[in-house]
Amino acid sequence: MTTRVILTYADYAAIPADGRRYELLEGEVSVTPAPSPTHQEVLGSLFALLREHVKSRGLGKVFPSPIDCMLSDTTVVQPDIVYVASGSLPAISRRGIEGPPTLVVEVLSPSTIQIDRGVKFQLYARHGVPHYWIVDPEAWSIESYRLAEGAYELSARLEGTQPVALAPFPGLALDPASLWP
Repeated sequence: MTTRVILTYADYAAIPADGRRYELLEGEVSVTPAPSPTHQEVLGSLFALLREHVKSRGLGKVFPSPIDCMLSDTTVVQPDIVYVASGSLPAISRRGIEGPPTLVVEVLSPSTIQIDRGVKFQLYARHGVPHYWIVDPEAWSIESYRLAEGAYELSARLEGTQPVALAPFPGLALDPASLWP
């Protein structure tokens, strides 16, 4: 009989810094390879747009990865982008974001697509993250999900060439041409 070892934040924090990206998903360590240049370019463009919008309106704070988002003692993730609304700023600590942020954004990579659309999709909902965006650089699309009764429902999709506002930013129409390399 195999006994499953459940790791905690203390175990996670003790992992030596070796340049890899580690996350703790319900007590199990997950390691992913470095993202591709396309992933990073899309991430950078989206982060710059969100940061400017949030900062200029005093809506809270936006962080790019890597930043620890501690959803529980056994679930520590590093979303590509994390947004914390003004009312939730006390969740930001010296360790990272403690508790559910307002929005997490994951930019899909071939090595993370199953995790982002499967495990993390369920984890973010279970831990009460109100908004989740899945950015697909290959399809040139962003799916915006909102939490309703403990599960995510698709609230909007950005694709094609028309600017679209995605929750939780009704005043920001994202222009697809500014996102894709």
